[in-house]
Amino acid sequence: MVFNIETRKIQKTGGSSYIISLPIDWIKSHKIDKNYKGYSMGIISQPDGNLLITPNPNKEELQRVKDFNLDDIKDYNFLFRILIGAYIMGFSKISLKSSKKFDPFVRDCVANFTQIAIGPEIIEESNQYILIKDLLNPKEMPFEKTIRRMYILAESMHEDAITALKTRDKELAEEVIKRDNDIDRLHWLIGRQSNMVLKDIILCQKMGVSLEEANQYQSFSKFLERIGDHAVKIAVNVKKLIDQKVDKQLVEKISKASDMALKKILMMSLDAWLQKDINLANENIEIIKDLIALCEDITVEPNQNNVELSIAVSYIVESIRRTGEYGGDISEIIINNLINQ
Repeated sequence: MVFNIETRKIQKTGGSSYIISLPIDWIKSHKIDKNYKGYSMGIISQPDGNLLITPNPNKEELQRVKDFNLDDIKDYNFLFRILIGAYIMGFSKISLKSSKKFDPFVRDCVANFTQIAIGPEIIEESNQYILIKDLLNPKEMPFEKTIRRMYILAESMHEDAITALKTRDKELAEEVIKRDNDIDRLHWLIGRQSNMVLKDIILCQKMGVSLEEANQYQSFSKFLERIGDHAVKIAVNVKKLIDQKVDKQLVEKISKASDMALKKILMMSLDAWLQKDINLANENIEIIKDLIALCEDITVEPNQNNVELSIAVSYIVESIRRTGEYGGDISEIIINNLINQ
């Protein structure tokens, strides 16, 4: 796409007002020329010094519709992925059509999607047509609030997985695995809202975020969702260890590494973000090398000649290390954004 920049002279009118003429093609395309008397436009000052002019500042957010023909879609997972994709890309309505009666998996998939994703609901339905509409007002779910929830959820999932190891609580490990959907749905919401504000600068202004901040929140969300995935991996491998004899010293070492990954790195990155503290973010990153050294010291004793035990422990330790490293990645983003302010 080629953008042509027109230059227009500023004229002074009255004692203190300055005016500039608007392009006639733009005026006609929005039908302002037919009803210009009493017409008001919106003018929004941008952080870079530019002015945004909108023909209708009070309009509702753009309603974007995505249509899918399901005649050639025979796979549950594929359908679920495209529904999530349409949701994340900011489509307000998703319509599903078929030339014949829907296969049973379609309704199961749509029901699962509307239960997991935040906002979408089925508003029309027949044997060959389903219309899904997003009922959530983006302004009701601020980015910062969602990121805080993701932090709390990621920390609690990881902490509970380690507690399940120490207490041999299989039900708690199962509960951690189930909570994976909770952090996924928040991650999808952040992705959706990031895409929406990129397409609608007025919504960006109404939500009180800059495009740089929206991008930052999306990066935070990505790393926090991955931390949640590693909490699930820890829980899965903890279930394998619960019925085995695991040395207490080994469990203590794992617990110590976990505390460092969570308390000294992940949650410190939250403090650095909320306090806008570049020194704290840097200190956070420096701690990672201590975590790596701690993780490298965690090994199964040779006299415990148990392959399954060794593999499960190595996966748990790797997930603890990755949790800390993702916390460091968040701190790097914080430093970059603080420098830019």
